[in-house]
Amino acid sequence: MTRLLRTIRLDPSDALVFQHAAEPGEWAVPGGFCFWDDDVAARDGKRRQAFRAGFLGLSSFGWSTLVQVASATPAQREAAVAALAAHIRAAHGAPDDAAARAAAEDEVAFAESLCDHPPGTLVALSRSFEGGELRERFRTLHERAQEHRAFEALPVFAAVAVEGEEEAPIRPDLSRMARSTGTPRRGQDDA
Repeated sequence: MTRLLRTIRLDPSDALVFQHAAEPGEWAVPGGFCFWDDDVAARDGKRRQAFRAGFLGLSSFGWSTLVQVASATPAQREAAVAALAAHIRAAHGAPDDAAARAAAEDEVAFAESLCDHPPGTLVALSRSFEGGELRERFRTLHERAQEHRAFEALPVFAAVAVEGEEEAPIRPDLSRMARSTGTPRRGQDDA
């Protein structure tokens, strides 16, 4: 057994902020290679959001804001590598199957290296382009060791200090993004 990353969706926001959201339960990798050929200045809102905070799901090849550490069998790992290799060959122009397979193995091995946590641990990423290089930062959220019963003392939000965090916070306009998907807002007629 090994541990891999698996997509998780805690709320419907991924469907709003990404052009194509991954389905919950897909094996995943960070997927930074998907942005190598991008013009940084030309990224639009949803592509920019995938760049800044998306993990690549290995079934739909959609994006997920959060993943969790999960146990995987050797057969599941092999299926993840094979799916990613086929995607790298078809969508990213790998010159041959061997090169696509080598790139997929590297990406899955990197994802495995992020799984040195108990199963169920949530992982988030922040990706940026600094000094001509892609930089990825990963954060984890662990389950409480024991059940919390003092709900009146439980904070809803908490500030977390992160060393070296220079990026401005992301403040997406969710109502504007919802309108751009063509979903009618409450109180609007379809006519």
